[in-house]
Amino acid sequence: MKYTASKLPANIHPEARIGKNVIIEPFSTVYKDVIIGDGSWVGPNAVIMDGARIGKNCKIFPGAIISAIPQDLKFKGEETTAEISDNTVIREYVTLHRGTEANHKTTVGSNCLIMANVHIAHDCMVGNHCVIAGGSGLAGHVTIDDYAILEGWVGVQQFVRIGTHAFISGGSGVRKNVPPFVRAARDPLCYMGINSIGLRRRGFSEETISHIEEIYRMLYLRTNNITQALSVIELEFPATPEKQIITKFIRESTKGIIRGPYLSNEYSA
Repeated sequence: MKYTASKLPANIHPEARIGKNVIIEPFSTVYKDVIIGDGSWVGPNAVIMDGARIGKNCKIFPGAIISAIPQDLKFKGEETTAEISDNTVIREYVTLHRGTEANHKTTVGSNCLIMANVHIAHDCMVGNHCVIAGGSGLAGHVTIDDYAILEGWVGVQQFVRIGTHAFISGGSGVRKNVPPFVRAARDPLCYMGINSIGLRRRGFSEETISHIEEIYRMLYLRTNNITQALSVIELEFPATPEKQIITKFIRESTKGIIRGPYLSNEYSA
């Protein structure tokens, strides 16, 4: 079966496992321990290294490097992977490194858009339907939940988690966890309201959006004590999936969460 789109060569290891209707453009390199799913496209001058696991109908643009070894001094050459799920687009010059012994893999979910010059370090876990804009960088062990959006040139510190449907303003430095459904901006990064535009686009009802807003008013505007606010929310607010997502996220945030808009210090969970 032919994998290249023209008569010019691509360097494809004969033992790489490549699905049906895959196009690998000239001057790209595909290493031995690689899986590429049906219908995917690899642009010219991309490098797909050992440990890459690429799903169906993905697009890897020119200059991207997938599954290079991690930039971690603790890495000892263990067998790990970098995994990209179906229908995800990896734009020009993205670097996606494989995992270490800690997680054994780095993952990017399905239907994501990873824009040009993004770096995703070892052991990161990016969910489904995420957008990471150009120039952003994730340090090791970062978790980004489904539908989160990072604007351009966002830097995320290691072990940070960004919640589902969160929106991070461009140029931000993320040093604390960002709860679900919120907009975050300023320096240092803080809560700026909920991501109501994104939620409406994704079909959330006005009632649900208002409910989420009330939860965050209690957390950020009506008290300075997160523990007390959580107790009030759990006792007095109606039981909804959104409340469960928010309270669980905050209780599990041992690293702490971003501060409110009027406080000089960052919150701790």
